[in-house]
Amino acid sequence: MTKINKTDRTRAHESTNAIEKLYISMRHLFSRGFYKPMGISGETLRKSLLLLRPEIYGSIAEERIELNGLIYVIERLPRGIEECQFINLTADEGYSSSHFESIIPPKRRRNCYRIDKDQMNIEITRGRSEIYDILTHLTFLFIESHKIQKRVTINEGTDFIREWKYLEDIVIYNKKITDQEREVATAHLSNILGRTFEEVVSIHKAFETSEKKDRFFHLIYWLGKLAINEVLDNKKRKVTFSSVLIEEIGHHIYGDIWANNIKKVLKENSLLKRPIHIISANMHSVLNSIYAKGALPKEAEEYEGFGLYQLLSNSDSKPLQKAVKEYASENGLIYIKDTSGTNINVQVIDTEKINFEDSPYDKVNSVNKKPVIIVMDYAFGEQAYETMDELLKPYKNSKKKNHLDVKSVSIMGKAGILEGGKGDIMIPTAHIFEGTADNYPFKNELSKEDLEGFGVEVFDGSMISVLGTSLQNKDLLQFFHDSTWNVIGLEMEGAHYQKAIQSASKIRGNISKNVKVRYAYYASDNPLETGATLASGGLGMTGVTPTYAITQKILEQIF
Repeated sequence: MTKINKTDRTRAHESTNAIEKLYISMRHLFSRGFYKPMGISGETLRKSLLLLRPEIYGSIAEERIELNGLIYVIERLPRGIEECQFINLTADEGYSSSHFESIIPPKRRRNCYRIDKDQMNIEITRGRSEIYDILTHLTFLFIESHKIQKRVTINEGTDFIREWKYLEDIVIYNKKITDQEREVATAHLSNILGRTFEEVVSIHKAFETSEKKDRFFHLIYWLGKLAINEVLDNKKRKVTFSSVLIEEIGHHIYGDIWANNIKKVLKENSLLKRPIHIISANMHSVLNSIYAKGALPKEAEEYEGFGLYQLLSNSDSKPLQKAVKEYASENGLIYIKDTSGTNINVQVIDTEKINFEDSPYDKVNSVNKKPVIIVMDYAFGEQAYETMDELLKPYKNSKKKNHLDVKSVSIMGKAGILEGGKGDIMIPTAHIFEGTADNYPFKNELSKEDLEGFGVEVFDGSMISVLGTSLQNKDLLQFFHDSTWNVIGLEMEGAHYQKAIQSASKIRGNISKNVKVRYAYYASDNPLETGATLASGGLGMTGVTPTYAITQKILEQIF
């Protein structure tokens, strides 16, 4: 084990303190109901984030503008937020039935509404973790915007550099420019951002859309413009929390509706009394693992191993995916699209209706028991506790309580790995909840040996459930990895899931004490490795093998 020197320990402690200050400050601001991110009220957030210097936000503490972190953040915030002076976080308060267009960020399932040119409303239905996620991203965005302001104003703010005037002319008049003019603007922008021409060309392409080729120019201009308005005209940006959101948070309102919808479907299909296996995963791997072979016999013969699943993972395979879904719906699968606001869709699979002759699995454990599989999409942070806690409660029908016969809960997800690389697999033996004294050891039905032989590295050990993946830095993660905690990776939901399972089985008696648990994660990034953080991009086809290897082992144990 690597020896931890005093300097590393000090930096790790500083990082821990910064994270604690961030969360205490965010909870205080939430209780207060509003704050100005670049004013005195947002100072603690800014200072803590700059002290922490999370890997995901790259060069946040430097003078130059951080580009990869900007892509990461913008993909998780609503389109046009950079133009808004007022950002209002609300509960589900009926905007979906209004004339306002719902804006859903590409990488976060949340409904947002542009109220007018100055205000953006963001709906919070996934708990405190979602609030923390948004506030840290906004803080990063506003810090970067003030870097732009400092780089473009001259003569104590009475004038602007010529490069800024050139950019303003393009954006304000929405000019259609030639490729040559675009290169001129890019050259000017590289000077504003303190980045190379090549870097800015690359980032410009990343932001390009079919509707707006020069979206990156507009983004940088409005970030800088609102920061200029704050400094020169005292038009401070403001974040507010609606009174309904403040009242509702932490009361499982959306999780309760979500869980009851599932139990109602089970009852309507006479599945409530059957043995139940819950799987938290994506919406394709269990579906494809069980049904793809039967739905696509020709392709199944042609492709060996996980080749069929790689084929289904291609962006141009929509007709094949549709065929699998249609076949599945005729052979035991019921799809429940979320209407509760949790943004967690669900698949219910009646294994009695599966044609096992066209499936890669033998129904050894399910000959007479006829189990039901509930596949729930990924939860987000603390939302994992809310949804699992509500799902494991008995179904109240009139005055009668119907306890669910839950046999196992399996959690598969993406996580950051601390040794190894993208696509490798982690098998946890315990979940440690960051920032608290809570830790959850458990007997994992999946073992390291189960997942070996698939061509990817497999690690086992403790995993840390972090308060937010966007807040981690190398010093803190290195400490967890090198110390006796023996942490192999980090994610956001494990401790919350296990807390719900343990309280339901060992304290409340809602489910059997003998419920089996399975946890396995595949690596989406390595935050200890430069250039391999979440901001460096997705897994692509690298994720197919670990995803389906884990799914296969979970289903083998169930069947």
